[in-house]
Amino acid sequence: MARITGRKVALSRREGVNLHTKGGRYEGTDFGQEKPPGVHGDRRPRPTDYGIHLREKQKCKRWYGVLERQFRRYFDTALHMPGNTGQNLLILLEGRLDNAIYRLGFAPTRAMARQMVVHGHVLADGKRVTIPSWAVKPGVKITFAPREGSQKLAKSGLDSPKTDFLPTWLQRTDEPLGGVVVASPTREEVSIPIKEQLIVEFCSK
Repeated sequence: MARITGRKVALSRREGVNLHTKGGRYEGTDFGQEKPPGVHGDRRPRPTDYGIHLREKQKCKRWYGVLERQFRRYFDTALHMPGNTGQNLLILLEGRLDNAIYRLGFAPTRAMARQMVVHGHVLADGKRVTIPSWAVKPGVKITFAPREGSQKLAKSGLDSPKTDFLPTWLQRTDEPLGGVVVASPTREEVSIPIKEQLIVEFCSK
């Protein structure tokens, strides 16, 4: 599985928004006022039209922790769906299993949620799923493996500082510990501050 490596906080500084790559550790930090990473960060160049569009795409990729090839596949799928392409793209990304685990509050970051899935801690309708990009559907019940380590990991996630709200399309359950997908994600509850139309314009070139 491909991973995004490097300094996580530098990504937030680059995009000018808190990407929540460190859980609640940097909550309240105004990354829009931070200088970009690197020795020449003080000399922030005037953004070009191309640069503005590129930054929106990069921000979206890094928010959900996906790489370029996978992001392109999501865009191609959204392009052929009925309705608004930009909104479709965000809804597809929001419906990933790792994002659902994060939004349910069982992991402090999406990267941690991804690891929980890959390492076999997560069950969907009682069956183990190890693919972070697995698309959740209404009615799916998300729980954790009955072994002690999985249950302990999920409970520790609930105790970690929260940086996001529980959306209405998810419902958390205490017994068994997990959640239920009660509806499809909506654009209104996507918490990333982004202009998706700029992404559509960039990827359509």
